[in-house]
Amino acid sequence: MSDTKIASLAAREILDSRGDPTIAVDIELAGGARATAMVPSGASTGAHEAVELRDGDKKRYRGKGVRKAVRNVEGTIAPRVIGRDAMDQRGLDEALIALDGTPNKAKLGANAILGVSLAAARAAAAAKGVPLYRHLATDGAATLPVPLMNILNGGKHATDSADMQEFMVVPIGAPTFSEAIRMGSEIFHALKDVLHERGMATGVGDEGGFAPSGLATNEQPLELMLAAIALDPAATELYRDGDYALAREQRSLDSSGMVALYADWTGRYPIVSIEDGLAEDDWAGWKKLTAALGDRIQIVGDDLFVTSVARLERGIREKAANAILIKVNQIGTLTETIDAVALAKRAGFATVISHRSGETEDTTIADLAVALGTGQIKTGSLSRTDRVAKYNRLMEIERELGPRARYPGRDAFPRSRGA
Repeated sequence: MSDTKIASLAAREILDSRGDPTIAVDIELAGGARATAMVPSGASTGAHEAVELRDGDKKRYRGKGVRKAVRNVEGTIAPRVIGRDAMDQRGLDEALIALDGTPNKAKLGANAILGVSLAAARAAAAAKGVPLYRHLATDGAATLPVPLMNILNGGKHATDSADMQEFMVVPIGAPTFSEAIRMGSEIFHALKDVLHERGMATGVGDEGGFAPSGLATNEQPLELMLAAIALDPAATELYRDGDYALAREQRSLDSSGMVALYADWTGRYPIVSIEDGLAEDDWAGWKKLTAALGDRIQIVGDDLFVTSVARLERGIREKAANAILIKVNQIGTLTETIDAVALAKRAGFATVISHRSGETEDTTIADLAVALGTGQIKTGSLSRTDRVAKYNRLMEIERELGPRARYPGRDAFPRSRGA
């Protein structure tokens, strides 16, 4: 193996899938290995996420430029990490966290820090001559994730569609990952035909799912997608003064009302997972939701946990979910991401690796899902290359693994085997 000390580090401004700026970090090791990491960006973000540093200059990219983050990589981070061994991921990430010195990475920006963290991992894998998932894995790494495919977008990911953000199909009955993708693709195209027949628009939202306007209720998408269904209401976006505002239906519900709504839907539709069913700090409501439905379906904390070990520890202690969504840019380093997955597994929580609404062609999360054996992945619909790139990468990994490849299907949902 060639010399794996970091020799150079550079950053640049690129565009994400929404046409907004994000950061790419280029790294070269002393032995010649090179890699690039592109950092995603969220639209529906939790208040407790690590800080994504933006320039705020309204005359440029509507204030969303990331030149500050680029300067932080090249002017502050690079001098402190050049010469470090890229193979020591934990040591590098701990140095980055210490260099920032804030609890939420507000000084240097989680986007700057994450770009360096992921680029180093990719370069180390290149130096070893192995795929990223093999470099990161601590065991055989042969489990492909079950995809939660967002085929109908609402909330902040669409305009004039459902109040709730994501309606997903989950091919839990497929025998292989490739067959799961086929099933999802066919359902996606069948939904397009249904929408067309009903005179509804078939344009897509941020994550590639259809975003039809004119929906009468928030339940109508479920009626359109009768299959194994998962929901991400992104309820924090609906939370107003202690209640959840369902504008499309001109009504508000308290936490107990939302739990009753989900219980009703779960009784009438084949729902296997609900993500962010309540607001990020409605801990009492989350406990009610988990008590009511957690023995039947997967209850996933996203904004509730923001890939934070500290918040996840509280959720485990209070039984406020039974699964966690894992987003690398919510926490800001690869090591902290790995630690969150490890804690969740020790507690018996399911883990779901996830993209963001502002994505790039970077496929790191596909490798990460296999390396950590998360069992599930969210990376959008069956359109837009920023989403499909992850599915294609996973099919490539499945082919590389050959007969060792395992698709967990229903077993990825330990709390909902009866679904």
